[in-house]
Amino acid sequence: MNRSIASGVVSVVSAKVVVLVVTALSTPLLYRFLGASAFGEYAFLLSVFAIYMIFVSSGVTDGVRKFLAEDRAAANWSEHVVGFYFRLAVSLAVLGALVLVVATRFGIVSLVFGSELTTYFYVLAALVVSAQFRDYARKTLMGFGLERYSEPLKVLDKLGFVAVAIPLTYVGVGVMGALAGHVFASVLVAAVGLVLVHRRVPLSCVFTKPSARFPRKEMFAFNSMSIALIFLLMSLYHIDIVMLHRFRTDAAVGNYRAALTLAEFLWFVPMAIQTVFVHSTSELWSQNRYGKISALASRTTRYTFLLTAVMAVGLAALANVAVPIYFGTEAEPAITPLLLLLPGALGFALARPILAVSQGEGTLRYPVVATGGAALINLVLNVALIPRYGMQGAAVATSVGYGSMFVFHCWSARLVGFDPLDDARIGRSVLTTVLAAVPIVALSTAITNPWLALAVVPPVGFAIFVAFALLIGALDPAEPFEVLSAFPDPIGSTADVIASRIAGAGSDGSTRNWLQVLLFVAGLSLLVSGLALGVLDPGV
Repeated sequence: MNRSIASGVVSVVSAKVVVLVVTALSTPLLYRFLGASAFGEYAFLLSVFAIYMIFVSSGVTDGVRKFLAEDRAAANWSEHVVGFYFRLAVSLAVLGALVLVVATRFGIVSLVFGSELTTYFYVLAALVVSAQFRDYARKTLMGFGLERYSEPLKVLDKLGFVAVAIPLTYVGVGVMGALAGHVFASVLVAAVGLVLVHRRVPLSCVFTKPSARFPRKEMFAFNSMSIALIFLLMSLYHIDIVMLHRFRTDAAVGNYRAALTLAEFLWFVPMAIQTVFVHSTSELWSQNRYGKISALASRTTRYTFLLTAVMAVGLAALANVAVPIYFGTEAEPAITPLLLLLPGALGFALARPILAVSQGEGTLRYPVVATGGAALINLVLNVALIPRYGMQGAAVATSVGYGSMFVFHCWSARLVGFDPLDDARIGRSVLTTVLAAVPIVALSTAITNPWLALAVVPPVGFAIFVAFALLIGALDPAEPFEVLSAFPDPIGSTADVIASRIAGAGSDGSTRNWLQVLLFVAGLSLLVSGLALGVLDPGV
């Protein structure tokens, strides 16, 4: 991963870490203030809204991000792209909001979803417009490579939502208060984002029409395929919620949404990579650098596997402790669905960067087919399992659908023209995960104090996992420092020096031998210390 792309990933990851922390603090508060049933209603409404916004927003946001990143020689290319997609965003937002208002006013929403939810759809109509310009502004900045601006806007969006939604739900406004938080935050982000876009490209370009040579047909074709792709992706995210709302109580939907929230925490780094790769690899594709693309994709697949796997193992080991502490004892039914969702969440995490590289190429036929295959599996299994098994059935169906994404998109990638498994070391990564899971789970089981387990298991488990990854060869000794070298100084420069020294010292093959000895000694010392302090039971 070159430094420019890596720095973009670091910018996105940094913002996602902040968003993750804010989400981690606010979600259990929302769950408690709303209650399981109202939280289920809220989750259902957001799922319906997300599916609806596919047809309003996805062609605009993916298109402006991709075509701005392309290095084209046409005069005023950036201005024409920004103006074209702004006009399209306005048209679709107005049309989308009107359709929602008309459907609500004439009873269609009541007929389909029930009269108790009707009022909420008027708020969702307002959210259609504000969310459209929020996303347009952010994705336009990303198309310019300005993640240092677009990602803080995502933080602002989350903070704005929390600042309004949490107080309103606390005083009893309920679901309407949570939706009001989304409207306020999206309006705020849209306003700030459009000002930042205007500084880069004057928004007066909206009134300037490009020449006949402007590739409108190419853009509309990409938009259409992008809408199909996002629709299939969103079905993977939301069909289980929609079907659970049909066959089970709102409390079941709320607890299942709680399980999904924890499982989706695994995606924050893969989603950051996916966000940056769409426009970053678009430039590589335009330069025909196929070898570079395969090397980048396969190495990213390996890093994603290792990072997501250690998080999944830790979350599985601490599920019985984390869920009641995080959401409250009312959410204990979410533990089993969470455990069932984790394998699929890992597979989906691996598919995300691969899909982004394919999107960067621009020909979306194979990614759409691959995603469609996973979506079909997900739909069939949800239809078969949810009526009989409820939350557990939804978790199994969704996990299988998520996991199949990795298989299908590896096939798609090779048809597109790159190999995401070239240096992925999947076998070594799987072996690392299996071997590391044993002591991590044993450690979490041995520690009976839940707060002590939450404090000890994550850092110790991470150290154990990295040790196994280095010993087995899933990770080279210099690679962690190569990744850190993309961070701002002094971290970046220091890590770069260390990576160079390790690479130089390892040229004679001695580094790995010494590293194995040191890691064995460290692991043995950790075990002895745990036994001596009474943290570990000798019987374990």
